Amino acid sequence: MRSVRRTRPLTGRPRPPVPSRLLPADVLRLGAVGLRSRRTRVVLSALGIALGIATMVAVVGLSQSSKADLMARLDRLGTNLLTAEVIPDTGAREVRLPKSAVAMVERIGPVEHATATGQVDARIRRSAVVPEERTAGVTAQAARTDLLTALNAEVARGVWLDRASERLPVTVLGALAAERLGVTAPGETIVMDDEQMVVVGILEPVELVPNLDRVALVGFPAAERYFGFDGRPSMVFERSPDATVDEVRAVLARTVSPGAEGYIKVSRPSDALAAKAATDRGLTALMLGLGAVALLVGGVGIANTMVISVLERRQEIGLRRALGATRGAVRVQFLMESLLLSALGGAAGAVLGTAATWGFALAQGWRPVVPVWAPVGGLAATLCIGALAGLYPAVRASRLHPTVALNGT
Repeated sequence: MRSVRRTRPLTGRPRPPVPSRLLPADVLRLGAVGLRSRRTRVVLSALGIALGIATMVAVVGLSQSSKADLMARLDRLGTNLLTAEVIPDTGAREVRLPKSAVAMVERIGPVEHATATGQVDARIRRSAVVPEERTAGVTAQAARTDLLTALNAEVARGVWLDRASERLPVTVLGALAAERLGVTAPGETIVMDDEQMVVVGILEPVELVPNLDRVALVGFPAAERYFGFDGRPSMVFERSPDATVDEVRAVLARTVSPGAEGYIKVSRPSDALAAKAATDRGLTALMLGLGAVALLVGGVGIANTMVISVLERRQEIGLRRALGATRGAVRVQFLMESLLLSALGGAAGAVLGTAATWGFALAQGWRPVVPVWAPVGGLAATLCIGALAGLYPAVRASRLHPTVALNGT
């Protein structure tokens, strides 16, 4: 810090004093000294800022990690699956899909794969001693042997239906159906109506068609032989190239049910996952708002700390002013203290938020994603809050008259 110098020119008249100036290193040193002398208060004030920044960084990081995981799942499952089914409660008119619905869909040019399931009227119980009304919430459906290929589904234990087993009294259970029935391994039996059915496989959860998790699947021929199934599908699935999905969607309803296409619902299962991502974005905006509130509360805490600091250090301010410190130097000193305090909280919050994102993402099996702009933007926001919070206390300190400040009044 440069001191005040008085020099005499050759004329003998004294020259006006040269105001002292604080160098950048001096400003940092003075700001750090002010914080070190009140460590407990500094920690508590920085904690509010840290919590706000940590919340904002973690929310952004977890949102991006969840989105990356969802996109990876969509890429794995495919977004080119369409389903067609009769709309429930169509009124007096009874609309049912024809037996030839799959063959008709396969004639659509871009279609690469088509398959179907059919609703089977059968009560499912764990054993014959269980009352018929206790079905455990499990229903029966007939399935074609190529169903898993179309849905990108997998068997967790056992095997899937083939050309031989689709005619036999065997079944493959969805993941939730097996849990509800208490079936843990292939080879166990269940009762469908009065027929003993051997469980040959248990599916992994089917993400694109979660309804299949709650059903017992049998082959079309077995359903017709043992349960009076008429062979009409209740839902048709088809896959086509991504570029032609919209074209196929436009003609799918009238293809599976000519003349009654108004009663057919065509949907894209992957749209449900995309809607989930949109819901997550809304929740992310809410959590960011809460983080901003926490950041604002932290800024108020910093302003309060700096105001109290000015009141406690009136004599120090008066002494500095008496020794030649300008009002600008005093303002810069207290503004630097506020900036250092907010930077301390912001840096701690960025580290905590990043660590929380990594920990939670790894626990969920996601790939952690923390955009660089999240901690950097959070730290920049913190510095802006610190500057605003420290501006009034700094101006107030610079306006203290040296004599009044030294007297402590």
